[in-house]
Order: sequence, then structure tokens, then C-alpha cells
Amino acid sequence: MTDLPHYRFPPASAYRLNRGLFALKSDDAFRARFLKDARAAIAELELDADDAAALLRGDRDALLARGAHPYLVFMADLRLRMEREPVSFEFF
Repeated sequence: MTDLPHYRFPPASAYRLNRGLFALKSDDAFRARFLKDARAAIAELELDADDAAALLRGDRDALLARGAHPYLVFMADLRLRMEREPVSFEFF
């Protein structure tokens, strides 16, 4: 057995990034603004340039490397895909 934890808590430095992912997951109005103009919505979050670029690209690996919570990355992506392709998730 290893003493290394299988879960790494997000660092405090990733708070704004995680707050933005939470908004994409949970805030219908923010998600609508993001889908209409992602750059403007991301500007509301006051992220640094690298966090903003990773979020804009939807780059899972980059987001995780920058301290994003894995659940928020997954759920934000899922909610965006549900909005973009509603028929694909008809029975979800």
C-alpha cells in the first residue's frame, strides 16, 4: 500500500478558475453568456492569461494541471455539451 493520496485538493491559487468552472456547471445565465461570447464571460472571472486560455480551449489536462477540481472540469464540460447538443442528451 502507498501513502500517497489518490486525490489532490485544489490549491487556493486555483480558486477563481474553480469558481468559473462552478459557474459554468451551475449558473444558467453565466453559461448562456459564455456560449454567446466566451471571451467576454471569461473576462468577468478575472483569471490570469493561462487559466483563461485553458478554459477557453476547454483543455481538460491544462485545467487539471492548473489546479482545477476534476469534478468541476467534467461537469462544466458536460453542461456545455448539453447546451450545444441538446438532442444528444435527451435521456440524460
